[in-house]
Amino acid sequence: MTPLRIAIVDDHAMFRTGVKAEIDGRVDVVGEADDVESAVAMIAQTSPDVVLLDVHMPGGGGLEVIRRLHVRHPDTKFLALSVSDAAEDVIGIIRAGARGYVTKNISGPELFDAIERVAGGDAVFSPRLAGFVLDAFAGTIEIAQVDEDLDRLTEREREVMRLIARGYAYKEVAKELFISIKTVETHVSSVLRKLQLSSRHELTRWANDRRLI
Repeated sequence: MTPLRIAIVDDHAMFRTGVKAEIDGRVDVVGEADDVESAVAMIAQTSPDVVLLDVHMPGGGGLEVIRRLHVRHPDTKFLALSVSDAAEDVIGIIRAGARGYVTKNISGPELFDAIERVAGGDAVFSPRLAGFVLDAFAGTIEIAQVDEDLDRLTEREREVMRLIARGYAYKEVAKELFISIKTVETHVSSVLRKLQLSSRHELTRWANDRRLI
C-alpha cells in the first residue's frame, strides 16, 4: 500500500523535526514550510494527501493557507495541529475548510491515526475541541464577534496569553512555544500593557470572560 503523502507547515523547525520523527516510516513527508507564502508554493507543487497545518504563523496563519489553496486543490485535506485550543481558532479553521483539529500534545500513534482518518474523509478533533464545533453550529458560541481588545494582540502574544492564563509558568510556556524565557517575559509585559491589566490573575479572568481558555 502506498504511504500517504504528508506536508508539515509550522514556523518552528524543532517541532517539524519532532513530528517527522514520530510518523517517520509510516507516511511520506513530501514537503515542509514555515510561513504562508512558502506553504502555498510547496503544497501547490507537491499536492500532498494531508497537510499538517499550524494555526498561527507569519503571513496570515493556517486560515490564509487554506483560503488560497482549498478551491484549487480540493483533494488535499488539511489537519490543524496547534498549541491553541481556543474556540475561535478551532471554529475559524474548520469553517475555512480543515477536516480536523488536534492539539500539539497528541501522541505519535494518535497523530498517525488522525492523519489516516482525515485522508479517508473523516473529521477528527481532540476530545475537548469537538464540543466547540457542536456548540458553534448549534449557535451557543458566537465566534465571528471581533473583540477590540484581543485584536490589539499579535498572534504570538495571543498564544502566550492563553498559556499564561491557564496557569503555565514562564519556563513551561517557553518550552511549549519553542522560545526563550526572556521572550515569554517580553510578550507577557506587552499583553498586560495592551490590555491594561496589572496581573496574571486579571489576565486569567479576562481570558475566561471571552472563553479563550
